[in-house]
Amino acid sequence: MRTMKRRLRAEFEERRISRPIAVRQRAAADLAEWVYSAPFRLEYDVTVAAYVPFGSEPGSPAMLDALTDRGVTVLVPVVPGGEPTALDWVRYDGADSLARGRWGLLEPIGDHLGPDAVRAASVVFVPAYAVDKSGTRLGRGAGYYDRTLTGLSADVVAVVYDDEVVDSLPAAAHDVRVGWAFTPDGGFRRLG
Repeated sequence: MRTMKRRLRAEFEERRISRPIAVRQRAAADLAEWVYSAPFRLEYDVTVAAYVPFGSEPGSPAMLDALTDRGVTVLVPVVPGGEPTALDWVRYDGADSLARGRWGLLEPIGDHLGPDAVRAASVVFVPAYAVDKSGTRLGRGAGYYDRTLTGLSADVVAVVYDDEVVDSLPAAAHDVRVGWAFTPDGGFRRLG
């Protein structure tokens, strides 16, 4: 199964890299716009966990800005040092509050709130290479998000390109399923 997942990751990454920059930028703008019609309650007393897209991942900080524009508190992960474990979280205070962290990822500067901070979130946006119709998510493979999402009651949303919502993906026992796909053309789509 690991070999199959590794092969799929490489295929999806290659497709992402081959997308023209203009297409990626349009997709990022579309995702940010979809936030305003999200099927979730996004108001002043709501906490949302999200992430800053990296490399060829769909989206941009504009999606985070759209969330804060809705009045919600946005938490963004910080990858802890050492072996893979649950992610740490910091409040997002705009694109100017981001700096390069581990592996060159953009991470927020601020007080670390700890791995349990994500439990306050009612919606969690997660990166994925692909998601299938039953909610199986294909991530990068280190397991940070599976460790983070275990036991959460939040709505978990995989952010992918439209052609990355597929019929089926291989799943291991520890893989945490997501309930939603979020795509540039289709917006929010319930899975399972």
